[in-house]
Parts: sequence; structure tokens; C-alpha cells
Amino acid sequence: MIDIKLIRENPELVKENIKKKFQDEKLPLVDEVAQLDKEFREAKTKGDALRGDRNRISKEIGKMMGQGLKEEAENAKQQVKDIDQELLDLEEKEGVLADKIKQIMMVIPNIIDPSVPIGKDDSENVEIERFGEPVVPEYEIPYHTDILEALDGLDLDSARNTSGNGFYYLMGDVARLHSSILSYARDFMINRGFTYFIPPFMIHSDVVTGVMSFKEMENMMYKIEGEDLYLIGTSEHSMIGRFLNRTVKEENLPYALTSYSPCFRKEVGAHGIEERGLYRVHQFEKQEMVVVCKPEDSMEWYDKLWKNSVDFFRSLDIPVRTLECCSGDLADLKVKSCDVEAWSPRQQKYFEVGSCSNLGDAQARRLGIRIKGKDGNYFAHTLNNTVVAPPRMLISFIENNLEPDGSVRIPGPLQPYMGGQTKIEVVKERKNTI
Repeated sequence: MIDIKLIRENPELVKENIKKKFQDEKLPLVDEVAQLDKEFREAKTKGDALRGDRNRISKEIGKMMGQGLKEEAENAKQQVKDIDQELLDLEEKEGVLADKIKQIMMVIPNIIDPSVPIGKDDSENVEIERFGEPVVPEYEIPYHTDILEALDGLDLDSARNTSGNGFYYLMGDVARLHSSILSYARDFMINRGFTYFIPPFMIHSDVVTGVMSFKEMENMMYKIEGEDLYLIGTSEHSMIGRFLNRTVKEENLPYALTSYSPCFRKEVGAHGIEERGLYRVHQFEKQEMVVVCKPEDSMEWYDKLWKNSVDFFRSLDIPVRTLECCSGDLADLKVKSCDVEAWSPRQQKYFEVGSCSNLGDAQARRLGIRIKGKDGNYFAHTLNNTVVAPPRMLISFIENNLEPDGSVRIPGPLQPYMGGQTKIEVVKERKNTI
């Protein structure tokens, strides 16, 4: 959510930003909210004047009574009553106007950083840099579900029976690998100075609307029926929500946090063959990074965050690239964002395994996250980034570590978490599959 002062002082800048995001249908909202804001300020100014009149008249009533001017005093009392009623009407009007302004301001997109490439959708995102050499082995790499089933590590059929499409059972060494990756990611971030958290997995609606746009909310969030609770789609939601209506001390910044959670997402829309299996699922687990910092430090932190993800994947010998999100692909709250994509030897292309975002002060304005500075309070900046999100990450992992015989190598950093195991072997006789 942008500062209303920007619309008052530079509405054309706000409109130009909307055009850059190819959301021309929102252009009339700028003039609409400007008019509502004008009416709100006029009502507030009138209310302040009426309160001054009421105070003045109230003081005069006592003097009139002392002078025996009862009729004049009664007239003055009626004036006070009339002012009180007018103030009630004005306060109601102010409340209605404030709600309308807030609703519109929540829809107007954040001002993007000047460095963001202009483009309509994700097809116009721009590759920044590649890390590691993509390799395509001479032997065939099967679809990831076939690899995992051969390891007796995946059961989709049973999950469909218990829960429907988009769910899965991980089993045996594959399940252990999944947990090992998350444990390694946790320690990787702790070693980089981040504080480890396990947050609530459900949050109230005021936190939901504070951390994300309405469109994202509709496409992602599961609501608990009959309660003001939503299942989180990422731990960023509850981690940023932790600062709801807080004023943090400037000297305590930055807060560099890493959090584990299960994540729940609707994943609305149809998906092709390459997004079946473990690509698009309704539940998964994730290690996240969240930073709350001073505005002047947020771009430096943005670079640190995506580099952490690159370093994590490269420590497991997985080639990755970073992709700058263009203006039309940015969610409305984001100032700047990039995706980290891992190499798929089977598809011979990269696919998304994480996303790094700088949201400026948009979340802070919605949630009331302020910094107590020497010269007064001001809004914080918030950032988030994925460390790793299995089971999707497992796809790139097994493809890049697949041996010709179908077994999967375990890289050195993960071996301590796997009890010293160096590979996962193909299972000739499956015991875990029903």
C-alpha cells in the first residue's frame, strides 16, 4: 500500500506506475481515491472547527448561568446539542470515507523500483545470471515420479484416495532425504547469522490482508470454516505478522529471520504434464528467509537474500539461474523480485524453485510496522526469500544426482543428515508401496 501523500502530491507518478504494470483498468482509482481523500480531509477540518465552537460555547454557558441569563444559556445548550449531532454525522461520514479510501489503496499497486524491466507477464522476465554448468547426461532421465517410485519413496495413488489430487506420501529414504534437506537448510541459514523460528501455521484475516494482495489471497489461501483463521501459504505470512502494530527500535534492526513451516496452497488453475506429480501440490514444507530493516538497507538485503539461495543450491551441486521479474509479473505489493530457477536435465531447461522479494514499506503500512528513530517514527521495509521448498526441490535434486542405474547420489553436505548414507538405491521389491 502506497502513501496517500503520493496520490495527493504526484498522482501522475502513481498512474504511470499502474501503466507499467499493465493494469490500466485501475487508472480511474487514482482520481477516485484523490476525491475521497479530499472529502475526508474537508470533513475532518469541519469537525475540528465544530469541536472548537462546542468548547467555546460550553464555557460561555457557565458564565451565562452565573449572570442569570437562563434563556441565553438554554439557547447555547441547544447549540451544543446541534453541534454534537453534526459531529456524530461527520464522524460517521469520516469512517465511511476512510474505509473506502483504504479499500482502494489496498488495490493500487506499489511503486516498482526503476531497475525493474517493463513487461506484460512472466514470458518477459529477464535472465540475470547463471551459476554452475548445466549438464545433460547421455542416459535417459525418467519423469520424477517414476524415479521416486523406483526408489520406493513416493505413493500418489494412496494420497488421491485419502486427500485427492495435489497430495502425496513420501516414504523411506526419500522421506528422510526430504527432511534432511530442510534440516540442512535450517543450519545453513543459522550459520549465516539468521535466527531460527517455527511460527504459527494459521493466521487471522487482518494478517492475511496485510501481507499479500487480494488476488494472491483468493488464489492461495485456505480458510478455516467458521473461524477467523487461514492456513499459511508460506511462513513469511506469520513471520511478518509477528510485527503487527509494533514499533521496533532502530538500534535492534535488522531482524534477519529464517523459519520452517508446512505450507498450504489452493494452486488454482489447470497445469500441464510438466507440472504434475510434485510440481504443483496443495501442501509442502519450506525454509524461508524474512528480513525487517531500515528503508536505506533493503536493496542491500535483497541482494544478500537471493545470493543465499544460490549458494545453498550450489552447495548441493545443482546449477541455478536468477531471473528478474518484469513489471507485469510483480505482485502488487512488490517493489522488486527475482526467481531462483534450478536446472532440469530431463527437460533441459530451468524451473522455479524459489522467489526473492523486496516489498518496500507496503506490508509495514498495512500492518502498522514502524521503526522508532531519533527524529520520529517511520515505516520499516520487509523482504522475504525461499531457502528451499521441497518436495518441488526434490525434482531438481534427483535429476541432477541420478546415476545410470537409477540410484540417487547424496552430496557431502547432506550425508551427515542421512546417517552417513551416500546414495539411495533402486528397490527391487517395494515394501512401502501397497
